[in-house]
Amino acid sequence: METANDRAHPLKERILLVIGFCFALLGFLNAMPDFGPLPSIGVIPAVDLHPLVFATGLIISFLAVSRFSGGAGELFHTAFNAVLILIGLYALWSFNVAVTRIEDVGLFFFEEFHAWMTVVGCSIILYFCWRIWGLPLATVGTLAILYFFFGEGLPGIFGHAGMDFVQDTPAELWYNTGDGVMGNILAILVNTVFPFIIMGAVLEGTGGGNSMIKLSFHAMRRFRGGPAHAAIMASSMFGTVSGSAVANVVGTGVITIPMIKRRGFRPSFAGGVEATASTGGQIMPPIMGAAALVMADFISIDYLVIIIAAIVPAVAYYASLFTTVVFEARSLGVEATGETGIEPITAQDWINLILVVVPISIVVVALVTGFSAAGSAMIALSALLVLSFLNPEMRAKPMLVARSFAKGGITFGRLLMAIGTVSIIIAVLGATGLPLEFAKVISGNAGDNLLVALIFAAVAALILGMGMPTLPAYLTIIIILGPSLTGLGLTDLTAHFFVFYFGVASAITPPVAMAAFAAASISGGGAIGTAVQATRIGIVIFAIPFLFAFNPEMLLVDAAGGDFTIAAFLFLFVRLALLVYMLASAAARFDRGKLTVWEAALRVAAGLMLIHPVHSISGTAIAVSLTLVALHYGLLNRRGAKA
Repeated sequence: METANDRAHPLKERILLVIGFCFALLGFLNAMPDFGPLPSIGVIPAVDLHPLVFATGLIISFLAVSRFSGGAGELFHTAFNAVLILIGLYALWSFNVAVTRIEDVGLFFFEEFHAWMTVVGCSIILYFCWRIWGLPLATVGTLAILYFFFGEGLPGIFGHAGMDFVQDTPAELWYNTGDGVMGNILAILVNTVFPFIIMGAVLEGTGGGNSMIKLSFHAMRRFRGGPAHAAIMASSMFGTVSGSAVANVVGTGVITIPMIKRRGFRPSFAGGVEATASTGGQIMPPIMGAAALVMADFISIDYLVIIIAAIVPAVAYYASLFTTVVFEARSLGVEATGETGIEPITAQDWINLILVVVPISIVVVALVTGFSAAGSAMIALSALLVLSFLNPEMRAKPMLVARSFAKGGITFGRLLMAIGTVSIIIAVLGATGLPLEFAKVISGNAGDNLLVALIFAAVAALILGMGMPTLPAYLTIIIILGPSLTGLGLTDLTAHFFVFYFGVASAITPPVAMAAFAAASISGGGAIGTAVQATRIGIVIFAIPFLFAFNPEMLLVDAAGGDFTIAAFLFLFVRLALLVYMLASAAARFDRGKLTVWEAALRVAAGLMLIHPVHSISGTAIAVSLTLVALHYGLLNRRGAKA
C-alpha cells in the first residue's frame, strides 16, 4: 500500500497513519459491546456513525491518491480532490440532518436540494472508487446511476417505470437507511468486517506472516514443487485473514515467486501459482476474508455454519493446486533439491507462529462458545496486540505495532470507496427491480434445468466480478443472481456459496484478472500469460461450485432434506478426489508421462461426469476415470519394457 509518493512525503504519510490509527480505534471500540462489560462507543446511533465512518474513508482516500508537490498539474488535481472532499463531507452532513429529522418527526418531504446532494455524493464516491480501485468497478457504478435516471426508455427487461428526480433520487440512493449508500451494507462492514481487517493488518505487520512463509518453505523443501508448494501452503494460511487476493499476492509473492522461478518453473507459471494460492485464501476457513462475514449477516446464518460448510470445498481446491504443481514438476523434470534459498528457521520463527495460530484459534473457539463474529475478532485482536511483543523487533520498536494497527484503518477507509459504489449499485437494482426481471429471464431460458441456470449464473458472475475486489464482486453478483438460483431450488447457503466461488475465481480469469496481473508484475511472465496459467492451475475452482450445488452434502451442513449420511459423504469424497486428479492432470497434460489431446479430453469429460448427482452416472464416471489412469500407466510400462 505504501507508494513512492508516500515515501517522498513523510508528512503526508504521518497524517495518514494518525487518521488510520484513530479510525481503527473507532472500529475497535465500536465492536466492544460484544467483547464484554468494557466501555464502548457502540451506543452511537447509525445515523451519526455511518456518515462519520464514510467521511473518514473519504479523507483517507483523498490523502492516498493526492500529491502535495510537483508540477502545476499535480497541484491542480490535489486542489480538485480537496474541493470534492469538502462537497462530499457536506453531502454526508446533509444525510445526518435529514435522516435525524425523519426519525424524530416522521414526516419529511425531499426537495431538489436533496436530489442534487444525492447526485453529487454518489459521483464523488464513484470518482474516488476509480482512483483507488481502478476503472471496472467505477464503470459499473456509473452505468447503474445512468440506468437509474435513463433506463425508463430501454427495451425489454431493462426498461423500468421511471424515477422522479426530486423524490425518488434521494429516497432510494442517499437518504435510504436500508439499501442506500449509508444503509445495511455499510452497517455490516462497520459492525462485523472492520475488526477482522484490523486483525489482518496487525498480523501482517508484526512478523507472523514472514515466519509462516519461512516455515512453509522448509516444510516443502523435499517436494518436487518445493517453493511452489510452499507458496500454496503459506498463501492459504495468510490469505484467510488478509481479506484481499491482490494484497496477498503482493505480500507473499515478492518472496515466493522468485524462488519458484529459481526451481525451474516458467515465470508465468510461478505467477499463476501465487495468484491461485492467494485467491484461494478467500475461501479458506476460518476467516475467509471479509466476504464470508457479510454472507453470514446477509442470509442471517451463524458464522460457524459458514466455516463448517467451507471446509471440504476449500481443502479440495488447495489439494488441486498441490496436484497441479506435482504434474507440472514432473513434466519439466524438476527434482527436489532439499534447499530453500532462505534463512534457516530460528526459535523466533516458531514463536512468531504463535501470532498466527493463537488469534485464528481464538476466533474459532469464541464462535463455538457463542460470541458473535465481531466479538470473536475483538478477543483475537486484543490477544494479538499483546502477543505481538513476543517478537523482539516489536519490543524494540513498539510503534511498528501501532503502525500495523493504523494500516488496518487505512485499508478499511480505501475499501469503503468500493463498498459505497456497490451500495449505489444495490440501491439502483432494488429501486428498478432489475434482479427480479433478470431472474425471470434465467428461469425462462433454463426452464426447470438447474444446470443451464447455473451455467448462466457462473458466466454472469465471472463477467460481473472482473476487476472488482472479492467483497464488492460477491455483493454485486448475489443481488442480481441470487433470486434466480434460489428460485430453482438451491438453498440460500448453496446459492451464496456458488456465487461467492465464482466471484473469487474472477480474480484469476482473463481478460481482467487482478490477482494474476499483480503476480505478473512480480514474475515478469506477462499479464495475460500469467492469467491463462492461473486459470489452468486453478481449473478445479470452476468445477467445485457445480459439485456442491448438485451434491449439497459436500457443504456438510446443507444436505437437501436433511438426508446427510456418512456413506453418501464417503462416496462424494471418492468422486471429489478423482475430480481433482482428472482435471489437474488434464490441465497439465501430464500424469506419469505426457497426455495426448484425446487423453486429456477424456479425463475432462470423466471429471465432469463425476459431478452428476445420480449415482449410476457418477459411479460409471468413477470406473471410467480409474480405467483411464490404468491405461495410462499400462502404456507407459509397456513403452518402458520395450525401451
